[in-house]
Amino acid sequence: MTYRRAAIPALAGGLLLAALLWWAGASTAALRLPGSTDVLGFRATSELEHWLAPWSYDPPGAEGAGGGSGDGSGGTARYLSLYETAVQIRFGAVFAFFLPGALLLVRRLPPVRGRMPAALLAVWAWGLVAGMLARAVSAPWLIAGQGHGSYRFLPQFSSVIASGAQVLVVAALVAAAVTVLVARITAKGAGPLPQAVVPARATRLAATVGTALIAVSLWALSYQSVAASIQEVSTGSGLFSEPGELLRQWLLLGGWTAPTGGSLGRWLLYRVPDLLLLAVVWGALRRLPGLLTRVTVPAVMVGAVCATVLGLLASQLLQVVLTAADSGARWGALGLFAILGGGVPAALTWGLVAGAAAAVTLRLVTDRTAPAERA
Repeated sequence: MTYRRAAIPALAGGLLLAALLWWAGASTAALRLPGSTDVLGFRATSELEHWLAPWSYDPPGAEGAGGGSGDGSGGTARYLSLYETAVQIRFGAVFAFFLPGALLLVRRLPPVRGRMPAALLAVWAWGLVAGMLARAVSAPWLIAGQGHGSYRFLPQFSSVIASGAQVLVVAALVAAAVTVLVARITAKGAGPLPQAVVPARATRLAATVGTALIAVSLWALSYQSVAASIQEVSTGSGLFSEPGELLRQWLLLGGWTAPTGGSLGRWLLYRVPDLLLLAVVWGALRRLPGLLTRVTVPAVMVGAVCATVLGLLASQLLQVVLTAADSGARWGALGLFAILGGGVPAALTWGLVAGAAAAVTLRLVTDRTAPAERA
């Protein structure tokens, strides 16, 4: 598919994603109406407001500020201006980050016959990555707009990046569906699309190498003692003195300990989501080269990132099921789904590493296999 044909669905999906997130943020005002608590309940209303607040133009506590900028100092007005700038940057960055990734995916993984589900899932996953990067880019303005940018900046930065992911999961799915449908229309009349031919041995080995790197984060780094060491990293004093929480967010795909409490069977049951994540990553990397129209390093790297994000979502949904069966009444319906969308920074980091390793493995094994087949 040409860039011109791929640009139309990428633009449509990016604009829709930004519009959906803006609409979600604007809906926070409805949750503050007097009847909202009576209809939804206090717990559900608070949870929804917490999810939607990162995409709202109203800063936290704005409903109680009541014109505080009228004191003549202009301080509150300056903070509000910074906060509004942060949100504007966030929406613009969502579109800016979604566009190139969706363009690459639609071009190399066009949603034609046999590729439609894969394209939908990949664009959905990339929407989560774009939203996370948008939160990261806008975080400095958001922190400054809340009036305490010089206090524990890195932990605040980490908290901002991790917020608002639950809404993004739904908005990115809708935007991905529209992107894929528009791409399906623009692909008509483009002629037969090529399909990469890669030896099965090369794809299996590349998938194994990539999955092994994902397992380093999921099991080795996420082990309790290692994770604690990462969490406690300190760089002295000053504004950037507490990077531990931020490092944990960008490096750890999970968190688990040895079976020190409870039964071994229960511990093994809660390791199943980890195995599911690795299975999804391996299966996606195994099929990815055969789905691409051309196997390039950027396409494999972006595909590996999307595979890791999808593996995370699958593992998180399984955790929701396990938690609901175990103690669902205690958490409530919305509380169970609070974990959705987490871990995307680590998925981006390790997905890029795994994709680069998989691409190199594919190239090396294919180059060695081709002369042997010709002989």
